[in-house]
Amino acid sequence: MSNKKTALTVALGAIALGSQAHADFLSDSKATLGMRNFYFNNDNRDGTAAPSKTEEWAQGFMLDYKSGYTDGTIGIGVDALGLMGITLDSGMGRHVGSSMIPSDSDNSAVDQWSRLGLTGKVKVSKSELRLGTLMPKLPILVSNDGRLLPQTFEGGQITSGEFKDLTLTGGRIEHATGRGSSDRTGLAATGGTRESNEFDFAGGDWKVTKDLTAQYYYANLENYYTQQFFGLIHTLAIGDGQSLKTDLRYFKTDSSGANGSGTSGYRISGYTEDNDGEIDNRTWSAALVYTLGGHGITAGYQSVSSGSNFTQLSQGNLPDKGAGGASLYLYTDRLIQTFTRAGERTAFGQYAYDFAALGVPGLKASVIYLSGDHIKTASGDEQKEWERDISLDYTIQSSALKGVGFGWRNGETNSEASRDQDQNRLFVSYSVPLL
Repeated sequence: MSNKKTALTVALGAIALGSQAHADFLSDSKATLGMRNFYFNNDNRDGTAAPSKTEEWAQGFMLDYKSGYTDGTIGIGVDALGLMGITLDSGMGRHVGSSMIPSDSDNSAVDQWSRLGLTGKVKVSKSELRLGTLMPKLPILVSNDGRLLPQTFEGGQITSGEFKDLTLTGGRIEHATGRGSSDRTGLAATGGTRESNEFDFAGGDWKVTKDLTAQYYYANLENYYTQQFFGLIHTLAIGDGQSLKTDLRYFKTDSSGANGSGTSGYRISGYTEDNDGEIDNRTWSAALVYTLGGHGITAGYQSVSSGSNFTQLSQGNLPDKGAGGASLYLYTDRLIQTFTRAGERTAFGQYAYDFAALGVPGLKASVIYLSGDHIKTASGDEQKEWERDISLDYTIQSSALKGVGFGWRNGETNSEASRDQDQNRLFVSYSVPLL
């Protein structure tokens, strides 16, 4: 973040803290301490490198403070997010390729790591400006929370609900901190090795009717790409406890600045049509989600054009080894694969069940299978891949342990475009309200 923005964040916090006479700022404040115990095991079965296995266990703490707003037409507040991870078990042989715990100077896992994020906020009517640490959840940028600690970004974001049934969002992101790091970096596209520091975005969600939502977002990552997103979500109520949701998504991504001119470092890796690293992609998907009582059945299809891989913000190829880890607003963004290679066409199906329907609230399970083919390669051959994921979650509903959550994720993938892998994630989470 620039010095000007850092100063403004601090100033907003100071103003808010100096306004303690305003009851809303204090009485509306909330603070929680989240704890997450996470075991991660990723087993590479084959590939060009010797088979290797990442296996680590860590404890995370997340202190989340959100103030209220001062009184008046312009309300001011400040939020703070403190994150700390403690390594419980790792080793030189099992830390290889880690995406959860930062590496020390000898490439072993660090004993502990931490970071602090501050966010100043200003609210006027139904509009809010946030400046500082952000965790966006937008079609064009989704903060990743797939390991011990979440990925965070730094910048500014405005959200407005001034118009009925229309939510508008815009802003700029300048830095990112990876889920396995304490250090912030610049920004990059998937496969890019040179930093950019300007990601501008704007868009909105329009609730056309109570059952239909239309979305449009625009984003530009300086020297990498411009991206437009169009989305339609419709829910049809069929009867009691029965519905059918239709979810349509389309991304149009084109090169911008240095990527279009072929400047080294801003080119992306992977297949591109002219072997020039230039971003040129159209990705669309359609999914149907049928719900009946505790049952949920999803069927869908996704198509990636052949100009280049689908890309969004991802710092995984930058020098900071902990900068990697990104989430995509795609049904195919799964435990191991994303099914976003140039030319790839993917069919997927999922079955989910909420055991509350059988009198066991808090217990949920799902299984998904994805099959992708027509993956483009420089040789002209086409490749294919598949993945199967299982998800099981349970949250204790009563007793002294009420709110404690248990989760298990198991994934298996077989790919001609990357290494075959088996992955397991086990985690226990609990949140304690402090205010």
